[in-house]
Amino acid sequence: MSDEFNMSMRKFLKQVGVTSQQQIEAALREAREAGKLGDTIHARCVLTIDGLEFRHEVEGDIRTAGAPE
Repeated sequence: MSDEFNMSMRKFLKQVGVTSQQQIEAALREAREAGKLGDTIHARCVLTIDGLEFRHEVEGDIRTAGAPE
């Protein structure tokens, strides 16, 4: 693949990672304030690409010890 493609892909994935972490941390703070935060949360991320009929799903558990307050 071209350098331009690789840079564009990395930029997109960085944006996904940074914004997702920010949103998860905000949701964790709200859950903690509401007294609804357990020791572990189950997360699922679904990535789709229009025009390619592409769908990729990743699931995993996130331990909440040390989550932002």
